Amino acid sequence: MKLILTEEVTGLGGAGDVVTVKDGYGRNYLMPRGLAIGWTKGGEKQVTQIKRARKVREIRGLDHANEVKQQLEALTVVLTSRAGETGRLFGSVTTADVVAAVKISSGVVLEKRKVEIPKAIKTVGKHSARVQLHPDVVAVVTLDVIVA
Repeated sequence: MKLILTEEVTGLGGAGDVVTVKDGYGRNYLMPRGLAIGWTKGGEKQVTQIKRARKVREIRGLDHANEVKQQLEALTVVLTSRAGETGRLFGSVTTADVVAAVKISSGVVLEKRKVEIPKAIKTVGKHSARVQLHPDVVAVVTLDVIVA
């Protein structure tokens, strides 16, 4: 089965790639989750749109990754969340929360798959998250979780 990936799939390819997979994998896993669409001749236009959008978001080279790293490490991202009297959060801080807060505070758009929270954030206070900007560049973002 020939498919066009709409998002990055580990071990298979990135958004906009045309891949050939087994029928069951494509029909039962990739397509229902919105990770891929069926390949058609008209789908080639979608491939160019997806690749263009991915190119805008991606870090352009090692120098650009180092610039973004300096910008992120100089920043303290403030996240607000509901918490109990003891400072324990109702839920936890997710990678999507971190991505949204970084975008608001610095304007840098990150992919949530590139953000790694080493230990679940379930309390108020200072925490850190790692962001893989480039295969050779990892930024550590300081997070300050406060009560809303």
